[in-house]
Amino acid sequence: MEKSTPTEPKKSNKSAVIISLLLVVIVIQSVKIYLDYKEKVQVKQQLVSTEEDLAGTMQRLNDVKNELDQKIADIQKLGGNIADLEKAKAEVEKELRRSTQRSAKAMKELKDRLDGYEQLLKLKDEEIEKLKSVNKELFSENKNLKTKQNKLSDSINVLAKNKEELAEKVAIASQLKAENISVKAVNSKGKERESPFRNRQIQKIKVEFNLADNKVAPIEGKKIIIRIIDENAQVIFDVARGSGTFMISNKEEFYTAAQEILFDNTKQKLIFYYEKGTEYAEGTYTVEIFTDTYKIGQTQFSVK
Repeated sequence: MEKSTPTEPKKSNKSAVIISLLLVVIVIQSVKIYLDYKEKVQVKQQLVSTEEDLAGTMQRLNDVKNELDQKIADIQKLGGNIADLEKAKAEVEKELRRSTQRSAKAMKELKDRLDGYEQLLKLKDEEIEKLKSVNKELFSENKNLKTKQNKLSDSINVLAKNKEELAEKVAIASQLKAENISVKAVNSKGKERESPFRNRQIQKIKVEFNLADNKVAPIEGKKIIIRIIDENAQVIFDVARGSGTFMISNKEEFYTAAQEILFDNTKQKLIFYYEKGTEYAEGTYTVEIFTDTYKIGQTQFSVK
């Protein structure tokens, strides 16, 4: 019977060791693959979470910018101070222009600033309400003031109108009036005759009248004018004999004779002499008396 050789057990033990080592390697490798896979999944989940967090934060940032724009417009319209909002808006716009890749630390700082911006917006809501209240009060006060101003303006207008009407009444009341008007013909011997006249009796025409008493009229210098007008509405005038022109109803008119006097309210008598130099045509003549721009008296005489 043959005996087994001593090398066979040794080979068997060696194979078992190798197989054990291979199994250990396989287990280790499997564990490593599993851990690597799990780490990749965690990293991917973290990346997705970070991207979602960043997207949400950027959306919040964009919403804050829009709210800042609205608050700036509202407060500016209400007359409030927008300096701090303008500064916050510039910072938000700067953040929005930055790269979307941020570290965890940078993200935390950004979120903290976002919280601050949102708190600022809440405070501005309160400020806007206060400004609206103040503006409402100012509007009410301004409305009341305008009402008072309108009433005052109406009162002033009424006073001005009354004053103007009173001035017109005073002006009318202060107008002079000629009374006791008479027209006579004076011949070459100085003899006077009443109308009607014959041409041979007329060397000069004498117009005489008094200025009536007027307590309202001021004592002042006056220019008294007479006009002798024939039946054809033509004024008798001769510049060489003292005639001239004056304005009446915004129109320049001729006058026959004039005198400068001081009206002293003493019923003073005025006498005008006018020598025509030629014969008067037959007919009725009108004598008008003026001062300033209004008529103070009128009469007529006839020539046969």
